[in-house]
Amino acid sequence: MELGINILNFGPSATPDALADWARFAEDGGFGFAMISDHVAVTPDVAGQYPAPFYDPFTTLAWLAGQTGRIGLGTTVTVLPYRHPLQTARVTANLDRFSGGRLIFGVGVGWARREYAALGVPFERRGALTDEYLDVIVRAWTEDSVTYGGETVDPRPHPAASPHPPVWIGGQSAAAFRRAVRYGDAWHPINQTPERVRDDGLPALRAAAEELGRPVPALAPRIRLDAADPDRARREADAFAELGATHLLLDTYTGDPATARPPEEDQRLLADFAASL
Repeated sequence: MELGINILNFGPSATPDALADWARFAEDGGFGFAMISDHVAVTPDVAGQYPAPFYDPFTTLAWLAGQTGRIGLGTTVTVLPYRHPLQTARVTANLDRFSGGRLIFGVGVGWARREYAALGVPFERRGALTDEYLDVIVRAWTEDSVTYGGETVDPRPHPAASPHPPVWIGGQSAAAFRRAVRYGDAWHPINQTPERVRDDGLPALRAAAEELGRPVPALAPRIRLDAADPDRARREADAFAELGATHLLLDTYTGDPATARPPEEDQRLLADFAASL
């Protein structure tokens, strides 16, 4: 099971130099990948959890790709309906090519209704739009011409990864499980206990795979690494390994900006945790 770290691309500690330091820490520390979050319009509800400055994920990943040479770099998760799918397809293909095939494309529908309103995107259609956009993006990654919006376009260059970058699908709804089976290389549950994944998530994922006649995606969860109780995270890591997880993303953010720790403390926590497994 490959370990990764969630780099905070928001808040007062997020500077270009600090983000580059985080990426080098992940690479030098033997982690397999690093991922960052996505918001476009930081409305008050978003800022309550993810304060400004908030760096765009794709621009940030391009910056981090230039600072590293080995680790995978991804989104946890891209809120797909926020951007036009042809734009997202081109940006991600370019990023994958510039990084030498290291992109991990994590995808979700998001939760911030006010952010959807600010962007003029219908919140009620976020699931349907995510499915539609995923279809367009995968076709743009793999075909030399794509018709969308009544026009035929050339989406090249294609990604460096073959046949395309790995797609990780977040979410726990029935629609999310079908989306993971239809489009995903992995299901990416966020802050879900191993017990819930074992008892609810994986059975639903297998049922969706059987319904659609497709393979069951890999399991690539994200868990919270709490300085007050690292033993819980170790137990969760062991349990996810037993469930067959191929990747495990470690998130040191508490979810509350007021209790965020200095980066050097989080890095020590991550290094100690990785050494203890």
